Amino acid sequence: MTLPVAPPQTSLQDIAAAVQPALESFLDERRDLVEPVGPVFTEATAGLERFVLRGGKRIRPAFAWAGWLAGGGEAAGDVARSALRACASLEFVQACALIHDDIIDASLTRRGFPTTHREFAQLHAERGWSGSSEKFGEATAILLGDLALAWADDMFLGAGLAPERYLRAARAWAAMRTEVLGGQLLDIVSEASRDESEDAAERVVRFKTAGYTVERPLHVGAALAGASDAAIAALREIGVDLGVAFQLRDDLLGAFGDPAVTGKPSGDDLRSGKHTPMLAHALATGGDAAAELRGLVGTDLDDAGVERARAALRETGAPSAMQARVEELTARATSALAEAPIDDGARPVLAGLAAVLVDRSA
Repeated sequence: MTLPVAPPQTSLQDIAAAVQPALESFLDERRDLVEPVGPVFTEATAGLERFVLRGGKRIRPAFAWAGWLAGGGEAAGDVARSALRACASLEFVQACALIHDDIIDASLTRRGFPTTHREFAQLHAERGWSGSSEKFGEATAILLGDLALAWADDMFLGAGLAPERYLRAARAWAAMRTEVLGGQLLDIVSEASRDESEDAAERVVRFKTAGYTVERPLHVGAALAGASDAAIAALREIGVDLGVAFQLRDDLLGAFGDPAVTGKPSGDDLRSGKHTPMLAHALATGGDAAAELRGLVGTDLDDAGVERARAALRETGAPSAMQARVEELTARATSALAEAPIDDGARPVLAGLAAVLVDRSA
């Protein structure tokens, strides 16, 4: 088996370009396990393959790779190739989270394409199969999300690193997978219980997004490299701040972003009533704008309704407050990065990733 070479450590694009062939190589290896099950399973897993290979910016593998470098891991050579493959496996954790999240949120599109459950619902309808197309689509997507999480383990543990490296990273890997699922449960409980508090919204962000997007990938990569406890602690602190900043920025895009850029319908988060820190902050202000917002979000808004909700949000000052928070967290992470006891060669990599993470339009 030929592993892809480790990327030049200069940008997110460089790392993503090296992650892609690592994912392709792994998926090719899975065919020997998939095809004997039958053509139905082959067709379904092809849907998962499409989802993963056309996926986003590869942020999580990039931060895991940055953690590897920060912990003193090799930048090139056979060990680096194996480390890159281990880092790339985080895309399957991401796939699991997104596929299941889309079912929970009844989302119609993801990255400009039909969501997985919708794709397979359409297939069911086109073939005239019996039963509910919607239930079939959801059931298939649940199984593919589960498979993605299983394949994350397979790719991570089969990357070819020494056993002692895996032992060092085992707790971080386990924590990442547990926290993202726990964060998802916090999210749906918060929505079901109508908990409008800012504390509840911030806790969801901490565990549903910040942990598995930045903090734990940095932790996993650094632990694989054999980083010191002090380095890991510093990287985790930086990761939490950047991860929260990323989600707050994503919430702003979810409410105000251009669908041609984000790949999601305009105002999708407002229609779904997603309990973001921005919405929680807005509702906590009280007053007429907050009352109007409470009556609008979570309903089947037309374009005019979305614009009214946006105007009410702006009137509460919540978007400006969230942008200020993004800038505060980013500045704190940048300052901590300058002082962190990590390999100096990793600092510009982390700084570049941080900039891409929060200074974005999609």
